Amino acid sequence: MKVLYLTEWYPHRYDGMSGLFVRKHAEAAVRAGAEVCVLYLYKDPSVRHNELIHAKTNGVDEYYIYYPSSYLAALRKGWQVVRQHWGMPDVCQLNVITKNSLLPLWLRLTQHIPYIIVEHWSGYLPQNGRYASSNLAHKLLARLTARHASAILPVSQALEDAMKRYGLTNRHWLRIHNVVDDFFYTTQPQPHTPFTFLHVSCFDEDAKNVRGLLRAVRQAAEQRKDFRLVMVGTGVDYAMVRAYADELRFPEGMLCWTGEQTPEQVAQWFACSDAFVLFSLYENAPVVISEALATGTPVISSAVGGIPEMVNEECGILVQKGDEQALTQALLQMQDNRSRYDASALRAYGRAYTYHNVGEQLMQLYKQFARL
Repeated sequence: MKVLYLTEWYPHRYDGMSGLFVRKHAEAAVRAGAEVCVLYLYKDPSVRHNELIHAKTNGVDEYYIYYPSSYLAALRKGWQVVRQHWGMPDVCQLNVITKNSLLPLWLRLTQHIPYIIVEHWSGYLPQNGRYASSNLAHKLLARLTARHASAILPVSQALEDAMKRYGLTNRHWLRIHNVVDDFFYTTQPQPHTPFTFLHVSCFDEDAKNVRGLLRAVRQAAEQRKDFRLVMVGTGVDYAMVRAYADELRFPEGMLCWTGEQTPEQVAQWFACSDAFVLFSLYENAPVVISEALATGTPVISSAVGGIPEMVNEECGILVQKGDEQALTQALLQMQDNRSRYDASALRAYGRAYTYHNVGEQLMQLYKQFARL
């Protein structure tokens, strides 16, 4: 079974974390028995000509094209190389509907090679609004690509609903989970004090609402001070958020800023935490919540996007988006009732995100829709 991936995001030489969830899907499919090739195009003004790089990561063939200006020329070059050195696919997987749709759409219409769409983009969500503001050509391509796909796999029901509201139609709408690395499942709790809340994000304030989280934590500190909040990650608004935290004048030692961490380091932070907290204004299906469940860590989160599909009463506490008073109460409640959350039950929910389970689901879909 040969599967060709076309993807908008993928780890590359300038950002090893970009689209890591796509690589994990590819690796999960390889573990399930598929032969996977990824074609990834990256516009790079620093190169004068199309630059081809071939790599192999955990069994996944990866063809990178770094191109200076012409996307179509780069796509043509990439496809020629893939066809010559890897061969024709039985099925394609398109990750995010963009101009990358052109190749799988062309293969479908001319070679009868089917494709499925795995959609992660929050631009369809009304709180984001980027799809609504996109140009007519993008919208027409999105509708055409959706209609000819064998199936569309959004990562949440909320994302599916949003796509349908914009007129994207298909006969088969299915759900797919993101993958959690194996070491999260083997991570064991480590002794620590005081009670520790963990936040992991990209510090994009429009989506993550980290300042709202900080205000709620500061209000909780008015009632008790025997806890801390560990802030993991970095991003476009990181400096602004740290400056804002200084203005709130937290008790000494209550906030811990780690900066960017490797996935292995993030797993260790979960091991040293009592609860994970996220207060986003919009989301799809955050990998960090899957990681929390895999490590047996209860979750406090705003009930946005696909999060209510992931977190129930056994897994943690959900609050309405933007309700800082409710979040403050949830933080205090978690400290008083942490023992009611059973780590083994949480890990059982987290098994849905293993390489094995996601890979088997993908492989079944490839077999169902492939040209064989």
